[in-house]
Amino acid sequence: MEKKPDEIDRAELIFDWNQVGSAPPPEGPRLQFDDETLRDGLQCPSVRDPKLDQKIELVHLMDKLGIDSVDVGLPGAGERARQHIKMLVRETANLNITANVACRTLVSDIKPAVDLVQELGTPIEVCAFIGSSPIRQYAEGWDIDEMVRLTKEAISFAVEHDVPAMFVTEDTTRARPEDVRALYTAAIEAGARRICICDTCGHATPDGVRGIVGFVSELVSTLNADVGIDWHGHRDRGLGLINAIVAAAAGVTRLHATAIGIGERAGNTEMDLLLVNLKLLGLVDNDLSALAEYCRLASEATGVPIPHNYSVFGSDAFETGTGVHAAAVIKAFKKGNAWLADRIYSGVPAGMFGLEQVIRVGPMSGRSNVAWVLEMHGVEATEERVRDVLALAKETPRLLTDDEVLAAAGARRS
Repeated sequence: MEKKPDEIDRAELIFDWNQVGSAPPPEGPRLQFDDETLRDGLQCPSVRDPKLDQKIELVHLMDKLGIDSVDVGLPGAGERARQHIKMLVRETANLNITANVACRTLVSDIKPAVDLVQELGTPIEVCAFIGSSPIRQYAEGWDIDEMVRLTKEAISFAVEHDVPAMFVTEDTTRARPEDVRALYTAAIEAGARRICICDTCGHATPDGVRGIVGFVSELVSTLNADVGIDWHGHRDRGLGLINAIVAAAAGVTRLHATAIGIGERAGNTEMDLLLVNLKLLGLVDNDLSALAEYCRLASEATGVPIPHNYSVFGSDAFETGTGVHAAAVIKAFKKGNAWLADRIYSGVPAGMFGLEQVIRVGPMSGRSNVAWVLEMHGVEATEERVRDVLALAKETPRLLTDDEVLAAAGARRS
């Protein structure tokens, strides 16, 4: 006798090889997220700078998703940027999410942020960045001793004015160990609350991530410092997402990412896909039902389209017109088991993220596809109707719209 949906042991239906040999999650503070959409994301060559009301709406969605902090921009980027930063910082005063700004590791860059904190009375984290790799030092004509001096001076200035500081080494994943040690030590001793490892050029592989995070973690431990470690990655080699997950497993406590992966050159780690994967891994328990809206708004506001086949949030992600696949999903639905239907042909349960499985009709469809679409519109799936729709589908080199299915069946949308 077949078990009822609520009697099925779900663990019997999916053997999860992801759990075989996986390392336990690192012990320590809750994993945090820093959203770079409105700063690094806007350095994407193809974006348009969103309107202020769109930025505010995005910040509210970030807050709803449980994202901890948002980079609201570069104060040195001009008057429009400064005005937007001011309004966004003011908005965060009523939310759980906190604001930060990116500055060069110079007192002159940090002073406007200090002035803004004093004017608004709202905390702002200063993210002071400096290039750390030898190739950058050579191109700029920088001396490591001078870089260490500037680091101490800039971080000390922020701390003296009660502004929390994160020290960011650009291009950390191509920097010499001795330079990384010297710069982070200077920043920590000057009072930085966080330090950020940057894969600025998307150079790192997962092995490289484990190497640099391990090195920095050991340094922090040696200094007996109570500072958080951030990871900021790009996807020039297509490794942004996996590198962020590896960084979390290696002990990083805050991850940086952007909506739909927008950012300079090939972009940044995708915040939406990062949250999806960490949720499925059981490493976060955030309510992610607003993620689809977050992606849609980011796309609309920046003018960057979401590819049809983009994971989870692309229009094709949960659609199928293939007969055998659709038949399995339909059988699950007909068992009255939404949990089963959401997983039978999907590695990501659509319902967890406010989405749903969709059955369509196309040249690779079978009778069950047609019957399902007709029945969803309240139309009886007679043999004649199914035959007529399939005849059209086999002659059409794409999926049919539901209106086309109904028209071929001689019916109207209910």
